[in-house]
Amino acid sequence: MLKKMWNTKGAIAALALAAVVLPACTNQLEANRPAASPGNVTTEEVTDNTAELIGKTVTIRSEPVEKIGANTFTVSDEEFFGSEPILVVNASGQPVVLPTDDTEVQVTGQVRNFVVADINRDYDFLDLEPNLYVEYEGKPAIIAQSIAPAPEPGEITSNPNQYYGRTLAVTGEVENILSPTTFTLDEDQLFGANDLLVLVADPKTTNVPTEQNETVAVTGVLRSFVVADLEREYDLTWDLDLQRKLEAEYSQKPVLVVQSIYPSAIPSAAK
Repeated sequence: MLKKMWNTKGAIAALALAAVVLPACTNQLEANRPAASPGNVTTEEVTDNTAELIGKTVTIRSEPVEKIGANTFTVSDEEFFGSEPILVVNASGQPVVLPTDDTEVQVTGQVRNFVVADINRDYDFLDLEPNLYVEYEGKPAIIAQSIAPAPEPGEITSNPNQYYGRTLAVTGEVENILSPTTFTLDEDQLFGANDLLVLVADPKTTNVPTEQNETVAVTGVLRSFVVADLEREYDLTWDLDLQRKLEAEYSQKPVLVVQSIYPSAIPSAAK
C-alpha cells in the first residue's frame, strides 16, 4: 500500500468547483447538501480552520496513502486535520481505481465528522463494514462527490495511453492561447515532455482563460487528437490555417477535452 505524504500543493475549496461536472465520476450528494463553500483556501488555511470546514465542500489534491475498503482510502498530511490520516469516502457512485505510482488524485466532497452508521444511512449503496472504521469514528472525513487522477501535463503527454478515455483533473500554466476554445498547458516538470493541448467542449458555459501564464485547474476527458472526430462532436471555431497547424502538430497525440476551468489556488511557484 502506498505510504505517501501530502504534496505541498495542498487543498483548495470549491465555490468555483460547484460548476465542476466529472461525467465519469460525479454524483450529487443524496443527502446533507453542503453549506456555502468557504472559497479557495490554502493548506495552511484548511489546517487553521478545520472546525469551520465541517459541512463545507472542499477540493484536495493528494497521493493516496492507504486503501481501507472498496470505497474508502486515506490521505495524510502532518498538518492537515492534525497528524492522522483523513478518510476519503467515495460517494460518487462510480468505481475509482487509485494510482499505483506517485500520481495524485483530486477529491471534491463535503467535510463531515465520520459516523459509519450515518454514512451507511445516507449512502446505503456503500454498505461500509463498521469494524474497518473504528479508528476513524467521530473524526473529520471527506465524503467525495468526485475523484479523478490528477497527473501533471507532462505525465500525460509522455505516457498518454494509460489516461485515454479517463476523466482527469489537471493543474498547469497556460502556455499558448491558440483560439477561443483551444490552448496549451505548459510542461516544466519533466525534461523532454510536451505541453498538453486543451480543447474547451462548451465555451459558452466555461470560463476560458484569456491570458498566458495564468495557472488554471481543468477537468476533462483525455482522447486522441483526430480532427474529423472532434469536428463531428464539437462546435469548433478553428479557421483552416489553425486546423492545419494543429493537425500537423498534434495528430494522434493527446488532447484534453474539458468541461470546466477555474483559477487554481496552487500558485505556479509551488508546482
